[in-house]
Amino acid sequence: DGATPLVHSDQGFQYQHASWRTLLDDAGLTQSMSRRANCLDNSMAENFFGHLKAELFHHNRFDTVEEFTAALDDYISWYNTTRISTTLEGLSPVEYRAQALAA
Repeated sequence: DGATPLVHSDQGFQYQHASWRTLLDDAGLTQSMSRRANCLDNSMAENFFGHLKAELFHHNRFDTVEEFTAALDDYISWYNTTRISTTLEGLSPVEYRAQALAA
């Protein structure tokens, strides 16, 4: 469809560094950064990563990259399809989106 994948981040030093920007360019990715000192720009991502750290990383040890990748894929699938959220009226993200689209 011609869409360019987007990598969104805060304005941390590492994301402004020339080597990071070159890496993105070489991979054909577009960089996007939140506004300076505005945590609300990334609130959904920050929320997700907070849950990821608490629910996956703090309780597991991964001995290989493959093991980590499989666990991360499983977590993301579970988070989107099964994990209920009180802010989404007790639904999973997939259920909430389906309900919104059906309305």
